[in-house]
Amino acid sequence: MALDAMSDIPDDALLVLFANGDRAAARALTLRLTPRVLAHAHRLLGDRAEAEEVAQEAMLRLWRVAPEWRQGEAKVTTWLYRVVANLCTDRLRKRRAVGLDAAPVLADQALGPDAAMQGTARAEALHAALARLPARQRQAVVLRHLEDLGNPEIAEIMETSVEAVESLIARGKRALSADLSGRREELGIVDD
Repeated sequence: MALDAMSDIPDDALLVLFANGDRAAARALTLRLTPRVLAHAHRLLGDRAEAEEVAQEAMLRLWRVAPEWRQGEAKVTTWLYRVVANLCTDRLRKRRAVGLDAAPVLADQALGPDAAMQGTARAEALHAALARLPARQRQAVVLRHLEDLGNPEIAEIMETSVEAVESLIARGKRALSADLSGRREELGIVDD
């Protein structure tokens, strides 16, 4: 089956097709999921090279579970986000003694130099503030506001209740606001 013909096939069905030997299904699923997994890992880790390693490991784990996958029991993306979060948490724990490096931020070339520098400063400040959040709050905030997932899916990924997710997000947002409050003018943040 051609790749474009697989665009309408659900993730779990592609995974089952792969488990049955369909290489095109594996390619379609890889092309569909890897960018999302990589972006999520990068947001949690702040390091592109580490995020690529995590994305690769997460996809390898997906291929390993494919033969046992039971359609309809869980969403492939939910399972994959959970694996990525766990792999990232493991890496962050190992890294704690060394400290978190700031992720490089590419400025939008369409902006003038002042606006680009301010945008870079905002992104770096947000990344640093996210890195200072407790891991579960960071994960909930990233999944909700950067990955744009709904609270029920986040609860499933984090293996907790929707109410706990709401609490984690609220506490994370308050902590981010408090962390960045002294830098509002410097970062060009104005109240509307």
